[in-house]
Parts: sequence; structure tokens; C-alpha cells
Amino acid sequence: MRYRVLGPVHMTPRTPSAAKPRAVLATLLVQSNTVVSTHTLIDELWGAEPPRTATTTLQVYVSQLRKALLDDDTGGAAQPLLTRSPGYLLRVAPDELDLTVFESLRAEGRAAYGRQEYADASRALSRALGLWTGPALSGIPHGPSLQTSAIRLNELRAEVLEQRISADLRLGQHQELVGELMALAHEHPLRETLRCHLMVALYRSGRQSDALQVYHQARRALVDELGVEPGPVLSRLHERILASDPSLAWHGEPERRPAPAGGPGHRPAGGSSGRPAGPPVWLPPAVADFVGREDELAVGGRLLAQAPTARTKVLALSGRAGVGKTTLAVRLAHGAADRFPGGRVLVTLRDAGGRAVDPRTAMVTLLRRLRGPQAAGGGVGAGADGGAVPLPSCETELAELLHARTEGRTMLVVLDDAVSEAQVRPVLAALSDCAVVVTSRQVLGALENVRHLTLDVLSRPEAEALLTACGGERMRDDPEAAGEIAGLCGRLPLALRVAAAGLAARPHWTAAGLARRLRDERTRLHALALGDLDVRSTLLTAYHDVGEESRHAFRVLGQAALPDFAPWTATALLGTDPARAERLTEELVAAHLLEARRRPGRLTPVRYGFHTLLRSLALDTLAEECPQEGVAAVERLCRAFLTLARHADARMAPGRDRLAYDVEPVPGVVPRQVIGSSPLRWFQEESAGLSEAVRQAHAAGRWGLCSALASAAAGYYEASALWDEWQSTHDLALDAARAAGDVHAEAVVLRSLGDLAWQRHRTSPALDRYRLARELFTRHGDRAGAGRCLSAEADVLLALGRADHAGHAYARALAECRSAGDARGSAEALRGLALVARSQGEQEEALAHLDACESAARSAGDGRWTEYARRTASALRMALASDGPGAEHAVPLEVRPGVWLFHPPGPDQRAA
Repeated sequence: MRYRVLGPVHMTPRTPSAAKPRAVLATLLVQSNTVVSTHTLIDELWGAEPPRTATTTLQVYVSQLRKALLDDDTGGAAQPLLTRSPGYLLRVAPDELDLTVFESLRAEGRAAYGRQEYADASRALSRALGLWTGPALSGIPHGPSLQTSAIRLNELRAEVLEQRISADLRLGQHQELVGELMALAHEHPLRETLRCHLMVALYRSGRQSDALQVYHQARRALVDELGVEPGPVLSRLHERILASDPSLAWHGEPERRPAPAGGPGHRPAGGSSGRPAGPPVWLPPAVADFVGREDELAVGGRLLAQAPTARTKVLALSGRAGVGKTTLAVRLAHGAADRFPGGRVLVTLRDAGGRAVDPRTAMVTLLRRLRGPQAAGGGVGAGADGGAVPLPSCETELAELLHARTEGRTMLVVLDDAVSEAQVRPVLAALSDCAVVVTSRQVLGALENVRHLTLDVLSRPEAEALLTACGGERMRDDPEAAGEIAGLCGRLPLALRVAAAGLAARPHWTAAGLARRLRDERTRLHALALGDLDVRSTLLTAYHDVGEESRHAFRVLGQAALPDFAPWTATALLGTDPARAERLTEELVAAHLLEARRRPGRLTPVRYGFHTLLRSLALDTLAEECPQEGVAAVERLCRAFLTLARHADARMAPGRDRLAYDVEPVPGVVPRQVIGSSPLRWFQEESAGLSEAVRQAHAAGRWGLCSALASAAAGYYEASALWDEWQSTHDLALDAARAAGDVHAEAVVLRSLGDLAWQRHRTSPALDRYRLARELFTRHGDRAGAGRCLSAEADVLLALGRADHAGHAYARALAECRSAGDARGSAEALRGLALVARSQGEQEEALAHLDACESAARSAGDGRWTEYARRTASALRMALASDGPGAEHAVPLEVRPGVWLFHPPGPDQRAA
């Protein structure tokens, strides 16, 4: 064969390396033996705006092709590429072009299929498919003509593939086809014919539950992608499989390899017994790359080993959606095959739409699986006349029949995805002799005689091992990226598998690139989707399981400043009373939509938190369904943070300078109840959330709230040396004050930033900020604020050894503060004058200023400054009494409460 278009465009002996000559070749080949006009070729190469030299350039390409066509020693053979008005013609013999051979084999296979000669049809169609080496006409740019041809040819390939599979199914090749069809369904999730073939192959292989699961996956893909329900053929097949339609079973002998006797695909040849010849086995295949869960497997294995004689025969596996409950249950069931000779059966307790089935429906499904798919209709066995015995309609009678069918049989039943205790209790009562594994998103705590096991996410090593097992070499070669992906997926098994499968399905991606795509919390879930594997859809099922009140709480709590939050945060966000907030959060915990995290020894011993992907889901659903809920909730949270931070800061340092801002209290958030007598511990536990609240207020454009929050936290940042948080929050606060045109707020924030610069030994920026703040205070008419800025400037001058300049500044500050009636500001200025006097050897004057400072601080009600003045004066008196003049320079100098100089002021000193 000389020419190929069913894959990358190729010809022998040599294919042009440049893309455009190959595009000319491809256009001529798909219209071989037909004249292709020059205009068509130009449109194909350059579209609606060809260059002025297009005709000349095309002639060059044709010349190159002609040379390549004669590169082999043809012995004088005629040139196949001819000039024919109004363009060119490429002569091709029938056996020289793979497309011509493909169409011939396709016609042969279709004719054989129509004659019901399925073996001949399969062979011809397989040969046709064997000609393909990739997507049609690949490796070249596509203009309008080639694009149309590529679509047509690829669709023909899919049609031939589906007919070949249909022929193989009619030949009894259902078991051999399962693997191929699973891969094809994953590659083409919206092709309903492939889904139908896969469902039939699975059903005939004894895997009815897997066949039904394929329908659910197909329906979800069609609804999510196209907004349509499955077509009538797929829907009808689903109904027939649910009813165990006997016409679906394979009744002949497979042409190649028969199904193993007694296995899942076994069908009895005849007889009147209502039971299958072998034990019923209705289980999905075990996951090949199962990782971790050693402890859970050990617990489950021990229970199942003891089940035949033990009082407790039921294992309840609970955990959030996607954590791997069904995978573990199936793993346990496959591993216990030798312990349950009576059979192993899985029944899903939800319908195709994810709704809970009632106990009666569950028992009907279980009875059908116990009697095997060979019985006709909806009965449970054969009657005397060979017909099906109908199922009873009463739930009580069904339970009695189920008990009779399982009594004395050593069986294992998996009840998958239970919704409530009420759903499974009647079924468990009927299965009193069977071992049962129940999986559920909720802890079914009201069930009796049950061993409960709650699954959490994988450990970090297990998560990385699963990524490596599923993601291949690219994941293995970049352990740093694998670790980041594991964290971004929250180590949730389903998310890890989808992430790894996404990487494996895209050879041009890297592990680091996948990690980058997952970093954005608001789009992470959309990146964790591949075909019918969709983490978001799985998590949404848990979200839709709870009531509207709980769904509202889930959405709104996603607005918490951090994923980990205290009960008062829930009260504020939900805008309700503490009792109702606790009830809603506990309902979400029970549904595994929220986690309760114990913190022994903390001010708040229990905090709530989201799994990282569930927080993404909360943000996602809030943005889709009711974004205004989030705006109001964030404002309530920021107001609550401000109220609590002001209360805690006032308890730590009464009289501290904070930005005034009128804030409406949040009902249910009472500072004395939340903080109690531990303001420092409250700040320590909530400081990260407080900083995030500043960012949220800024992002929401709540300028005054943003500045006030930052100001209320400044004292704690200073006392705890949290320089970075201090800087980042106050940068936002400064921007907010300027955006609001609030001169006073800008002055307060600038003064705080000056304090930060001084603490970091950046004297020049500190002076600049203090002076600018003083100017703004003066413009605003706040003499007390201006006076305090003067004291702060003087502190820097004193630290630089410029005592005289500092003394003048302190004196001006004292005058400003006294005239404004600011006792606290007066105490600061008097303290500064005492430091200057001490540095100049005027010890008695220094003591007099310290006594006045103590009096002013007491008048202001500021215990911290009162103790500072008393402590400093006492230390100075003791130094003077013990060693005489000069001894006072041997002790460190506390220039502000908690801020020290370790040498007397000099030209090169800095604050420590």
C-alpha cells in the first residue's frame, strides 16, 4: 500500500516533512481520481485570506510532491499527479490507498452481518479496523475540506467498530469483550451504542450489578454534558436487565472460549430448580491497584471469618462520598470467597437517579440475584409448569421468602450505599443467617449488633502510592508534584484516582502541570473530572442527601475564614442562635459533609472543618445557587470577629489605641461567653482566621470593617511578634482607608505601620509613617492622635541617640495630649521625658516624670501602663540605691511596656 490517510498522512517511498505539502497530498487523496480545483486547495491551506503568492506557492508544493512520488526507482512509470483544469488530479489504484481498502472491507462486513454470517462479518470488519493507525488525517493542519473528511472517516471507524462488537456478541464473545468495551466507554462516554454493548457483555458474564452501574454512569454523563436523558434503546435495555429478561442471556455456545463453569457467567442448561447450579456471585471486579487500608481489611477479615458462628454478622462501613467504602467492601467480599460457599451478592440501595430504594425493592433485587438470571420474567424460580413463580407484593412476605431462601446458607451480602437504618433494618432481619457488609455515608448508629468502621482519607504515603500506581511513570518521576497533588485532593481515594487517570489519559501533561491546575480552590473540582469519573458529581450526591436547611448551612459555612472554625463562627455565619447552629453543624458531621475535630486543652475543645474538596464544593454550590447568602454571611463573620477582637484586646491592654468603628453586634455571639477569661488564648487560636477576615472584608469592599479589624488585631500582632501578619493585614487596611477616603482611619493604620517598622529596626520608614500619620491626624482635628504620633517619633529619635530632639518632641506631645484630655497619650509622653532625663543623668527628674506617668496611666484606667511606670521607677530607684550614680546604666532600659533597649541610648542604638 502506497498511501495512508487512516491515521497520520503517509506515502511511500517518502512523505514530505513540511505540513502544507502533506495537507495538499491529503486533500488530493481523499478525492483521489477526481480533479481538485486550485481554489479548493488554496482555501484548504490558507482559508479566507490567502497570501498574494498563494498560487505560486501551491505550484511549488505540487512540484515537491511530484518529486517525492517519483523518488523510488519506478523504471519510467508515469507521474500519478497530473495537472487537469481547473486544478490537479492524483491517480490512485484501488489497492494503493488504505481508505479504498477500508471501504471495501466495510461493505463486505456489513453484507455478511446482514446475512447473519457473524463470523465472516467479524473477520472483515476486524481487518478494516486493522488499517487504522490513529485519528484520520492526523499530523496536518485541517482546512474546511479536510476537517469534514476527518469527521466523516472517524465516524465511519466508530460505526464499523460498533458493528464488529455486535457481531462478536452474537458469537458469544461477551467475556472477552468486557475489557475492550470498558476502555471504549471511557474513551467515548456519550456513545450509547457502546454502553449498550458493554451492558449486554457484563450481563451475560454474570455481572448484572456492573451492567446497571454502566447505565447509571451513562445517564450521568448524558445529563451532565448534554442535559438529556438516555435514548429509548439504552433505557429499554436498562429495564430488561433490571427484570433479568431471559432473552438477553446467551443461549448458544461461544465460538472461542466458553465461560468457566460455576463462575459469574455460568448459566444452567435446564432443570426445574429455582436456584442456579452454582452459588450466586454478583460482585463488581476488585480494583487491581488497591492501596492501603490494612487495618480496615484486618478488622473486616476477622469479622467475616467469625461470621458463620458469631452473634455479630454485620459490618457497617461509613465515610464521606469518594472515600472508598464500596471498593473496600468488594475487596473484602472477593477475599472471602472460600468462607462463603453459599454465594456472595452485592445490592445497590439507590436507583439510577441516586434516590434511596425502599426495603421491598432491595429484597426483590436480592431474591432475583439469589435465584439466578436464567429464570423467566420477574419470578423467583420455576413452577410445576415450568413458568416463573411471581414475587409476593407484601414486604412481610418478601422478607419471609428471603429468609427462607438464605436460611442455613453461608452467604455474604453487600448492601451498598445505604441511606438510613430504616432502609436496611427489614433486609437485615430477613438475612439473619448471612454475613452482611453495609456501606453508607452516614454512621448507622441505631442498628443493633453491628460492628461499625468509619473510613477516613488515606495517609500521605498511601495517597502518594495510589497516585503512582494509577498515574504511571510521570507521577513516579516527580514525587514533589505527587505529594502536592495528594494534598490538593485531600487524600480522598476517588479524587486521587481521577487525578491520576487524567494524567495517564493525557500524554502531553506533566505531574507538575496537573498540580498547578488543582491549586485554585474554586475550580479544583472541575479539574477532577474525566469521562464519567467526576468527583464533584459524587460529592453532590451526599450534598443532596441532606435537607434544604442543612444544604444551606453547608453552603454558608464554606465562607468560614479558615477551613477549621469554632462553634461561634457557625453561629455568626448562619445568623442564628448557638443551639440551632450546633444542631445544623452536627447534622453535617453525621452526613460526613463536615468534620468535628477535637482539640483537647484548647479554649475551644471542638472545632469544625471541611475536607478540602468539600470546602470547594461548598464554595461552588454557593456561587451557583445563591451567592448573596455568602455576602451576608461574610459580613456577619467579620462583624463578629471585630466585636470579639476588640473585647479580647481590651482585656489584654485596656486603653490601647484602636480605630473607632460602629459595628452592629451579631446575635448569638457574646464575647464574654466565647472568650471568657482567656483573651490571649482566644487570639492565639483565632489569629489566622482574624487575618483572613481582614482579607475577606477587603475583597468584599467593606472598607471600614477591613481597617477596624486590622486595627483591633494590631496589639496582639505586636505582643506576639507576628510581623508578617501585621504587615499584610495593615497593607490591606491602609488600601481600604484610602479607598473609602477615610483620613482618620488612614492615620491610625499609618501609625500602626510606623510601630511595625520601628519594631523591625527600620527607623527611616518608621519616622516617615509617624510624620504622615501626624499630618493626617492634625488635618482631621484629632490632637490626641497627633500627640501620640509625636511621642512615637520621639521614641525613634531617642533610639538613634538624638536625646535633645527627642526631648523636644516628647514635650510637644505632652502639650497636645493634655490639651486634648488624652490621659493615655500624656502617660506615653511623660514616659518619654523620663527616658530622656535618665539618658542625660537627671535621675530625680526621670523619677518625677515616671511618677507623673503612673498617675496619668491610672487616670486612663490602663493597668499595663500603670505597671510599666511603677516597674521602671522601682528598677531605677533600686539601681541608684545599690550602686550610686551611674549604676542605672548597667540595666536594660524598657522604653515601652515590653519593648527594651539593652544599652543606654547612643548615636548608633536601635530598639531591641
